[in-house]
Amino acid sequence: MKILDKYILKKILTTFFFVVLIIVAIIVVIDITEKMDKFSENNLSKVVILGYYMDFIPWIAGLIAPITVFIAIVYVTSRMAGQTEIIAILSSGVSFKRFLLPYFFGAMLIASMSFVFNGWLIPKSNRSRLSFETQYFNRNNYFSTRNLHLQLEPDVYLYIQSYNNQTNIGFQFTLEKFKNNELLEKLTADQIQWDSTKMKWSLHWWKIHRVGKIFDVKNILDSGVSLTSGDKLDTTLAISPKDFENENRKYDGMTIPELQQHIDKLKFRGSTGVEAYEVEKYIRFASPFTIFVLVFMGVIVSARKNRGGTGFQIALGFFLSFIFILFFMMSRTFAEAGSLSPLIAAWIPNVVFGVISLGMYKYVPR
Repeated sequence: MKILDKYILKKILTTFFFVVLIIVAIIVVIDITEKMDKFSENNLSKVVILGYYMDFIPWIAGLIAPITVFIAIVYVTSRMAGQTEIIAILSSGVSFKRFLLPYFFGAMLIASMSFVFNGWLIPKSNRSRLSFETQYFNRNNYFSTRNLHLQLEPDVYLYIQSYNNQTNIGFQFTLEKFKNNELLEKLTADQIQWDSTKMKWSLHWWKIHRVGKIFDVKNILDSGVSLTSGDKLDTTLAISPKDFENENRKYDGMTIPELQQHIDKLKFRGSTGVEAYEVEKYIRFASPFTIFVLVFMGVIVSARKNRGGTGFQIALGFFLSFIFILFFMMSRTFAEAGSLSPLIAAWIPNVVFGVISLGMYKYVPR
């Protein structure tokens, strides 16, 4: 690495961390202002609030990393262009491709760090942040899904008409066991409740239909159907109250391996909402490449010297970053609604803006 590479790389990294610090500080101040009433209502001490923001800050920093990289690149490159440093570098015989080398090296450092932090470290701190927000901010975080169908095991299916995750009580419960597409056993209960002492489910006003061979309503005696009932029955199931927690941004507290395990579990059970977790998983793999695309675009946008100074390039950089965020949010929304493939939703912003950057590259003076 030559002196010029070190010079550019140092400018990129210092500006990036400075921009992250400034933006995170602004967001934290705004967030404290919005939540001050809730902090007061719950009589939270400064130590507790500080602990919450120690988890909040890494999450925000990881979330805005791609955009802050873009802003930092635009600022550094436009300043160099305004001071005719880029013209001097290219006039000395350095090609524009060679000039991009320290930019991509810096992008590689930031992308690697971002991937590790967003994939493994930040989700662990997010668990305490999400728990804090559920306890103090979202107390009425109800499980709203009705007519829930789940596959617990191969050939074992569960149905619950409704579930209250505040009292851990479900209504109109059914558990069916099949073999070779034939019903063997059907367990029903008017009410199901979690017993935290026994760590089991209690079924109230239950019935068990056991079938010997084939469930035949017309000839119930020959088919070997038996009926057992009672007022209360304690049993274990392959579910727990955690499965009925509100799913809103639950993926923020999951590492990449945990995301994959949760996706596999949801697909096996036939649950809805799996698209949100798939989008999050693909985005975490696509984010490092997003940084490379935005770095490339940032250099192209701001490498040309402007007579009016660097203000225009910086404003253009903010405008493009806004367009990118809007495009990203729209594709994610369509994917979570099931209208777009999660894989395509995660990668289409990179592809579109990568093509735009290559088109703009042709008109950069070299």
